[in-house]
Amino acid sequence: MSQNKEVGFIEQHASSNGIEPKTADHRLRKHADYQRVYREGRKHFSPSMSYFYALRDADSTVPPGPRAGLTAGKVLGNAVERNRIKRRMRDIVRRRISIVTANVDIILHPRKSVLTIEFAKLETEVARIFTNIQLTISKSVSMKSGSIQGGGKSDLPRPENKAQAAS
Repeated sequence: MSQNKEVGFIEQHASSNGIEPKTADHRLRKHADYQRVYREGRKHFSPSMSYFYALRDADSTVPPGPRAGLTAGKVLGNAVERNRIKRRMRDIVRRRISIVTANVDIILHPRKSVLTIEFAKLETEVARIFTNIQLTISKSVSMKSGSIQGGGKSDLPRPENKAQAAS
């Protein structure tokens, strides 16, 4: 019974301090999931990393929400450097994954510059990546729903050439 009291205290204390108890794991773990993202997604670039993302099916057995995975190959340095890169990236992903609301899997490929870049700049870059992913997904979903409702065509007339558009 004392164990239940401890758990209740921890949950109450965590929620009263504004710290969210860990409810969902946002990490991409399985090799098959990485392969699916590489196969279905496209490679995108930012100043200190490249990234892939792919939407998950609605009938997926994975809980809803975004998941993120990291890669840190030997080209990034020795084990100490690779682990430092992964620790920094995991912390930033944990802080900023809430930007993305869609059911999407994201893979981040950091460059070696991630070791020396200021943490705040790195966090800003990851936030920008997540925002771009969310905006792109939102646009594609709205375009699909628009094409179903309105036939995919704008209600506005399209000018035939620039001369007509100018007049």
